Amino acid sequence: MANTSSAKKAERGSRRKSVFTSRRKKAMKDSVKDVSKLVVGKKAAEAAAMLPALYQAIDKAAKHGTIKKNTAARMKSRLTKQVAALAK
Repeated sequence: MANTSSAKKAERGSRRKSVFTSRRKKAMKDSVKDVSKLVVGKKAAEAAAMLPALYQAIDKAAKHGTIKKNTAARMKSRLTKQVAALAK
């Protein structure tokens, strides 16, 4: 438990930020899951249509520091590769 007033203020800010971070992380994970399900179901056209939303969610998470930039690039690369393999 925070003792000083500045520590209490920092804790409030931290709680608020964690709400935004968890929202961003959940949106990203949900997008990844949706595309992965479409890839497993061999629905290439639908998966390709979902990629822009996936990119947006991942890029937002990387922009705000929820995940690192290289992690975002790796995730996008791997999922794009899977969708492209389905299209062939």
